[in-house]
Amino acid sequence: MLIASKTDELISEFVAQGGKPEDWWKEWRGSYSIAPTDPAPIVRDRGEGRFLELVRWDWQKPPSRPTGAPIINARIEKLVTGFWAPAFTAARCVVPMRGYYEWTGAKGDKTPHFLHGKGDSLLAAAGLTWSMDVKGEHVRCFVVVTREARDAGGEVHDRMPAFLTPDAMDAWLEPVKLDRGGREDLLATLDGSSEAVAATIRQHIVDRRVNSVRAADPSDPSLIAPVAA
Repeated sequence: MLIASKTDELISEFVAQGGKPEDWWKEWRGSYSIAPTDPAPIVRDRGEGRFLELVRWDWQKPPSRPTGAPIINARIEKLVTGFWAPAFTAARCVVPMRGYYEWTGAKGDKTPHFLHGKGDSLLAAAGLTWSMDVKGEHVRCFVVVTREARDAGGEVHDRMPAFLTPDAMDAWLEPVKLDRGGREDLLATLDGSSEAVAATIRQHIVDRRVNSVRAADPSDPSLIAPVAA
């Protein structure tokens, strides 16, 4: 699950010149519990400046995988060729987040951890976005790019979001269609950037309420508060 911030904070942190006012901004107050298939804010740039958009955390399944859990992540190792190449080439986005949850322990007795940057800073995860048909409806979706975990992320889970430094975010959001060389160059930028940010990630145990989407009030900031192990 992801943790997203209030709209005004996202604007000041990620969107140049305040972005474009949209109706959903009036209702979005942030969330401390975003689950797969929920809507979440992303940042895009189609050549007219960055803007925020509320889109579905999900991806249309390929014919080889017609059923199963939602597709919510794209492995960094598979961006350049294959299934993710079209979106990596032309439809990159940033997924702003306060942090994210991971779990340790046996099934039925999972311990939730909140992973976050230093202090109260927002993180910028690399993402991909696309318009597609989901259950008969044409919607815009996104996935988070993940990489092999480092530091705190590696202690809790073997994968983590691929985070962007400010310079890498500029390159990631540049509204250009990449050729093969451009894809390789941007992949190297993302790899280096995510390594640097990974070293800043910290974690602490949080309340088990986050183990259930139904039990977790997404407006409750105590969901990310530390609790005793």
